[in-house]
Amino acid sequence: MTARSSLTIVLAAGEGTRMRSSLPKVLHPVAGQSLLAHVLAAAPKGKGTDTSLAVVIGPDHGAVTDEARRIRPDTLIFVQAERLGTAHAVLAAREAIARGADDLLIAFGDTPLISAATFDRLRAPLARGAALAALGFRAADPTGYGRFIVEGDRLVAIREQADASPEERRITLCNAGVMALDGRRALAILDKIGNANSKGEYYLTDAVGIVREQGWEAVVIETSEDEVRGINTKAQLAEAESVMQARLRKAAMDAGVTLIAPETVYLAADTTFGKDVTIEPFVVIGPGVSIADGAVIHSFSHIVETSLGRNVSIGPYARLRPGTSLGDGARIGNFVETKAATLEAGVKVNHLSYIGDATVGANSNIGAGTITCNYDGFKKHKTLIGKGAFVGTNSSLVAPVKIGNGAYIGSGSVITRDVPDDAMALERNQQTIREGGAARYREMKTGGKKPEK
Repeated sequence: MTARSSLTIVLAAGEGTRMRSSLPKVLHPVAGQSLLAHVLAAAPKGKGTDTSLAVVIGPDHGAVTDEARRIRPDTLIFVQAERLGTAHAVLAAREAIARGADDLLIAFGDTPLISAATFDRLRAPLARGAALAALGFRAADPTGYGRFIVEGDRLVAIREQADASPEERRITLCNAGVMALDGRRALAILDKIGNANSKGEYYLTDAVGIVREQGWEAVVIETSEDEVRGINTKAQLAEAESVMQARLRKAAMDAGVTLIAPETVYLAADTTFGKDVTIEPFVVIGPGVSIADGAVIHSFSHIVETSLGRNVSIGPYARLRPGTSLGDGARIGNFVETKAATLEAGVKVNHLSYIGDATVGANSNIGAGTITCNYDGFKKHKTLIGKGAFVGTNSSLVAPVKIGNGAYIGSGSVITRDVPDDAMALERNQQTIREGGAARYREMKTGGKKPEK
């Protein structure tokens, strides 16, 4: 399809009143991304004018504009000031349609399960000369859906439930709403759509009859019912989440990830995996997570916006918050929380600790109950811990503070000023720093060998 130019118009002007939320409907999340983001990600992509994208929004929906341009910075935004039907919404983007792309795709911002492959399948008949391709599905219960009236493989009409005869109501091939038009004939078709109906609205479905009147070809492309689920209620949002999670879990396992109890694991749409990753039951992985080869994530861990190096071990009951980065072989144990923290290769934080706004050097050991005190009530401050440092249990590191390479912090210490390389801080609730103390401690206790971690 790359030889043909395209314009995709995504209709996102709905208020979503049945969602019972102040958040615009298309901004509700599925698998850590907005409904709109999923649709835009599936829409055709390309360079320059060959592939363009327009989103039709309602008045005062600046947040929808921001989200669209976050995903696709080249998005054109058009406002549908009045809601007078789907064809009226499409024509809000008249300026973009008039540029004459070969293929015009019309999609909806509340169908997050649609795929790029389906958009490609819709475009294929246009390349063979069809004027219109409509997306349909076989409904388990067709009640309420528009029915496709077909003759052979040609689409004759789309009949709404209220207008369908008893025989037509038995048809299970239903209208998904998504449509592709020959871009060179699109305005001629859309401008002929009238509003002679009980609601006085302009319906995109009337395009089929107009195409037939002109003697042009209209066809049906079928897909699964799941792929074209529209979201109008929180219950439907949950159903879409379930379908998306099943997709993501299958894709992860097909890529070699071991999910011990797949149905208990929550993944984000942008989660990336290396080889030989193992995820135990009841793990939640939010947006922005990358997991390298050999990582093991133990049960009841929650991870968001985090980079995990090779062969790391996480949890159980660990919480990794945004901005966390773990080097190869790092270990985060039970009831440990991190935030905006870089832990280099081989770092161990095995028990009951909080590491926030911090950098921890390679092969350092952070004892149980250690806290980086990063907030003074007004600002956040950084804690820097050098390579090979040892921080004893129940220590409080009051930022801003720097613990030097190879330094040793005794259990129960409150550190309020920098500790030099290879120094020892031992006194509880005050700081007595002994230069070279850590080296002498190791020599005394281990005959010069570094203590076990």
